[in-house]
Amino acid sequence: MNETEIIRPRAMLAAVDTGEYDAERSLEELAELADTAGADAVIKVIQRRPAYEPATCIGSGRLEEMAELCERENIDMVIFDCELTATQIRNIEAVCQVRTIDRTMLILDIFAQRATTHEGRLQVEIAQHKYRLPRLAGMGVKLSRLGGGIGTRGPGETKLETDKRHIRARIASLSEELKEIEKRRGLHRKRRKKDGVLVCAIVGYTNVGKSTLLNTLTNAGILAENKLFATLETTSRSIELPDGRSVMLVDTVGLISRLPHHLVEAFKSTLEEAANADVILHIVDASNEDCSRQARVTLELLKELGCEGIPVVTVLNKCDLVPYIDELASGENTVKISARKGEGIPALLKAIEAALPASAVKMKLLIPYYEGGLLNEIRYEGKVFSEKYTNEGTLIDALVDMKLYSKVERYKHPEV
Repeated sequence: MNETEIIRPRAMLAAVDTGEYDAERSLEELAELADTAGADAVIKVIQRRPAYEPATCIGSGRLEEMAELCERENIDMVIFDCELTATQIRNIEAVCQVRTIDRTMLILDIFAQRATTHEGRLQVEIAQHKYRLPRLAGMGVKLSRLGGGIGTRGPGETKLETDKRHIRARIASLSEELKEIEKRRGLHRKRRKKDGVLVCAIVGYTNVGKSTLLNTLTNAGILAENKLFATLETTSRSIELPDGRSVMLVDTVGLISRLPHHLVEAFKSTLEEAANADVILHIVDASNEDCSRQARVTLELLKELGCEGIPVVTVLNKCDLVPYIDELASGENTVKISARKGEGIPALLKAIEAALPASAVKMKLLIPYYEGGLLNEIRYEGKVFSEKYTNEGTLIDALVDMKLYSKVERYKHPEV
């Protein structure tokens, strides 16, 4: 049996440098996105202009050059590193004679490929419909047919109006379904708060090693690939810290510069896990030359989500790939690790421990036998590591909830 060879489309990447951002670096990131989506970036084209050309985004002269390159290099698609209107896409395709998409369409396609849970698929479909809706009017005369006839009132709707109505109805239906899932997620959060569960949210730019770290800490077994947006769904796992406290680690969707606002809006319920966390682990890829900008993008989005005031532990990951590891800046609440090799994990756990609010304290107590009820409270609200029966009472080594501290303080056993 012959194996079917998967032929990857050959893509041309195009950008208009208006000075808003570093176009060359952004184009490199677009190449990674294209690779993740399953295309090979063969040619990169940049044109410096004061503003985007309204009809074609890029200048007409450069567009003609692109058309020649497409024919000569057998290009299958053109990907623009900005958001295009439907009219611009139609005009570019008319000149280049190949399929044309923009950065947002590419990211939406990756999300559609990677979404595996029901919630993830709902979020992606909503984002796709919201992106498509304002572009229907520019998609050609084929959408302007009349859809009326016998049995309808008046001349009927145009095909464009019908499509818009169907898309709006679909968005409303999906949004209602997503609200139900968000409601359940909110109830789970409330339950965790009520039960005193400590939550640590793992956030960071896409492909910095968040899933690898979660796998290292918890053996979660979730997909961890060297690709952008390898995972989209929220994964939660519990770990025990050195001081005996348990903390729930919550992995979140990776971030990216100029992430389409439709996606931010659609995935807001997932990202809000960070806003409700007790501590945030901000993972940074120390081996990436652009790590400072990536970290800035993440912190800006955290600010938008209302995460100010939540303690942040900065985790410099992939330090095994950095020859100048000792020269890396290491300020307060910053830890250097290699999630893949498991290096620096004890220091990371200590940093999480220090950043978490003091919800419990480890104590050695001698509880008199007549205080059996108090001992049961300690067991229920905290954790007992060892207990020994003596003539004076029960000697325990325990993690005591701060709510009980005033009750048990007088039974503290002096350290020997």
